[in-house]
Amino acid sequence: MATPNISFEFFPPKNLEASFRLWDTVHTLAPLQPRFVSVTYGAGGTTRTLTREAVGALHGSAGLNVAAHLTCVDATREETLAIADEFAAAGVTEIVALRGDPPKETGEFKPHPDGFNDSCELIAALKDRGDFTIRVGAYPEAHPNAANENSDVEWLKRKFDAGADEAITQFFFSADTFLRFRDRCAAAGIDKPIIPGIFPIENWTGARRFAEACGTSIPSWLNAAFETAERDGRSDLLAIAVATELCSKLMSEGVEDLHFYTLNRPELTRDICHALGVTPKVELRDVA
Repeated sequence: MATPNISFEFFPPKNLEASFRLWDTVHTLAPLQPRFVSVTYGAGGTTRTLTREAVGALHGSAGLNVAAHLTCVDATREETLAIADEFAAAGVTEIVALRGDPPKETGEFKPHPDGFNDSCELIAALKDRGDFTIRVGAYPEAHPNAANENSDVEWLKRKFDAGADEAITQFFFSADTFLRFRDRCAAAGIDKPIIPGIFPIENWTGARRFAEACGTSIPSWLNAAFETAERDGRSDLLAIAVATELCSKLMSEGVEDLHFYTLNRPELTRDICHALGVTPKVELRDVA
């Protein structure tokens, strides 16, 4: 079985300590030669400026192929597309186009009066704006706002029809969840790449809370296994084993690309990649 193509998600630092953590993460994972790395926005666009700064640093200093997150939240069309223009001027032509999460205090997405109503409008505008590679989000389990299970497939098809090139899924804990979703997408006529999102479990309590918030199913055996592993001080070993088995099953079913949500904590992701046969190929170039 061939080694997979890999990519990583980072989030922008909010303070000096977090900046060092991000750079340590990049230094650890860049030698694995990811196909691209993405940099997130915070909820409500709260890290918009920090995202632009991180994207510039990773592209310019680390020499990575960076895909910048861009959302529809709390900005006009002109402001959003101006950010895309800034990315393009800096040589960053890959974008992860998302509707985005609303500010935590509002709890519900409401388009800016002069902004994009949804991700499909943003994708279409980016496609008209320039030569961008556009990735989008996909939900193998029902999005919290979805009317039904089929809504997520229908929305993904709309995103591709608007001009998206690839999709990255929300994380999941069972390979069958992704494989069933892939089958439903194929049946709907979707033939563009859908990359499974992998979430190495650094902290089970936090991971479970995150999963519950975004509607990700939690197998009962996984909860029991982590409770036992935490008691025995073997959480990292279990996390590596669980993620490696998940990825291996996906690869045995023809999956060639894997996207890791690193949370800027690289050790587990690195060890999982090593277990999958992805080993360092290059050294991170020195920062001038």
